[in-house]
Amino acid sequence: MGNRSKRYTKAAEGIVPDREYEPTEAFALLKELPAPKFDETVDVVIRLGIDPRKTDQHVRGAVSLPKGLGKSVRVVVFAEGEKADSATAAGADEVGSAELAEKIQGGWMDFDIVIASPDMMKHVGKLGRVLGPQGKMPSPKSGTVTPDVAKAVQEFKAGKVEFRTDAGGNVHAPLGKRSFSAEDLQENLTAFLNHISSLRPAAVKGDFMRKVSVSTTMGPGALIQCEG
Repeated sequence: MGNRSKRYTKAAEGIVPDREYEPTEAFALLKELPAPKFDETVDVVIRLGIDPRKTDQHVRGAVSLPKGLGKSVRVVVFAEGEKADSATAAGADEVGSAELAEKIQGGWMDFDIVIASPDMMKHVGKLGRVLGPQGKMPSPKSGTVTPDVAKAVQEFKAGKVEFRTDAGGNVHAPLGKRSFSAEDLQENLTAFLNHISSLRPAAVKGDFMRKVSVSTTMGPGALIQCEG
């Protein structure tokens, strides 16, 4: 373990804490860190210049990343009839209505995304306390409450990510895997930042995106140059 920590420390020293890097340089540095035995996720955290206490300044939504996420996303769908059939055909991992709500209420949480047809909110609405804290509650803004459940399943399976501001005014999202090229990670980052920028609330004054940092699951963060 001592050897691992020495290698890690040496590689981490290459990332200067307060320096802002060009995205490709930052991703190249992250990829040089000693690798654990799994393909780490590369994440982005954006510090937004919002007042998180004011609901009109909250930022929430979903965006498709051009290079995908490099992982299989488990999607469950609340739908019945033809919509349920189309969701299954599109690759949903589980489809149901009242019985699916009961299963989740009972503690089953083996999924990443919940999609619901609008007529199913009578079942999904009861799951707010369970799904809300994990950021998995379906919402029209995120494209997870939609009449076209099959299309939503395809998009999230292909690399669409949901995001929402946390209590500190930060947005977190995955950008892909460490095994991605620095160029592919940069392409996903650019798409994500452009989308966040387009959601700037009217009430926000000054810089909207104050700080952007990228990191691997087990690694230190590197700041990215960004324009507010």
